[in-house]
Amino acid sequence: MANAQLTTAPRGIITGSITSFFQSVFNGLTSIAETNSRVKEVERLNALSDANLATKGLRREDIVRHVFRDVYYV
Repeated sequence: MANAQLTTAPRGIITGSITSFFQSVFNGLTSIAETNSRVKEVERLNALSDANLATKGLRREDIVRHVFRDVYYV
């Protein structure tokens, strides 16, 4: 009689490790983006009222375009 024993890691552990890795990468990229001064400027302008934005010659939908105007052509 022959006995065979196969030991492999359960599939959940492997996929969990891969998911954890990509989640860590995503969290790191998010942290980098949140510390970007341009993102802080967008948040600051978003906190202003529409009237305050109008005095600066901006509309709410143009904030990102305004902040990133020298980097991206939108």
